[in-house]
Amino acid sequence: MPRLSKKENFMRMVNREVPEYIPTYNLFWAVNSPPFMMGERNPDGTGKSIFGVESVIDSGGINPPMPKTHDFILTDITKWRDVIKVPDLDISDSAWADMAKEAFRRADPDNPFGGGTGGGYFQLLVGFMGFTDGLSACFEEPEEVKAMFTYISDFHVGLAKKYIQYYKPDFGFIADDIAHEHNPFLSLEMFQDIIAPFWRRYYNVFTEAGIPVGHHNCGHFELYLDDLVDMGVSFWDPVQPSNDEEAIKAKFGTNLALCGMPEMRFWSDDTPEEQVRTEFRSYVDRLAPGGGFAMMDFIYGDPMPGSSEFAVNRMKWMREEFDAIRYDYYA
Repeated sequence: MPRLSKKENFMRMVNREVPEYIPTYNLFWAVNSPPFMMGERNPDGTGKSIFGVESVIDSGGINPPMPKTHDFILTDITKWRDVIKVPDLDISDSAWADMAKEAFRRADPDNPFGGGTGGGYFQLLVGFMGFTDGLSACFEEPEEVKAMFTYISDFHVGLAKKYIQYYKPDFGFIADDIAHEHNPFLSLEMFQDIIAPFWRRYYNVFTEAGIPVGHHNCGHFELYLDDLVDMGVSFWDPVQPSNDEEAIKAKFGTNLALCGMPEMRFWSDDTPEEQVRTEFRSYVDRLAPGGGFAMMDFIYGDPMPGSSEFAVNRMKWMREEFDAIRYDYYA
């Protein structure tokens, strides 16, 4: 039996050490935020953010809710000062303590506890303006974009200091999807000029307090990884196959732990069981050696409602293969 708990083992990886056994990771470990950060959202996630951006479930029933793709609150980046207002919060120390106490009450002590108070600047921009106008603003008025981000960053950083004081997280975190499957949305130069300074400023609040940090970014993100590691980030999820996973692993080793799982859409309903098992093992053997890897614990979750028999079996086969190797992998 392992000596380290799930939390202890994951944090060993986050601190750039080789874990006792292959860790698992769940994005929900990283989304512990003060409740006021939800703004005026409903239990299903619809409603308005603290900046007034409305999230909806689209006509196809896509969940989770996403910002509306019309009726944007900001149509001219040069007018952001008239539109974008951080909330006027007056939160007492006792209220912070109560929020943290409630968060701890709901948290599973066996799991790592991470999170923060914001930091997804690209997602904020396109939520305010939409992709077309948001990207155009980065080209046409970069100084205005940065001025707006500075204003928002002042707000986030102040909250992050209080968050650290009362929530005492195991790690800090930013989620800011800035890429699609095959390419990032911004050139490296534009990213370094417009986005990276604000990620760095936010992460510094945690790293200067001795707290490790992680990052969520779907898609083809490898262009930005040197900057990410330079900011102090020690783990990234989800590592998707449009990135050169093996080259990233070889380059960063335990300095940047990769949190991922096999891309299941490459298997069809007639894929043989042995192929699934073999390819799952191959995936682990490509990314797990030497540490710096965590398996997304989605493989332990229940299949989606209405899943095919193959989808149910696929999860079962992956779990069986992982359970058979994970605890002895680094022995």
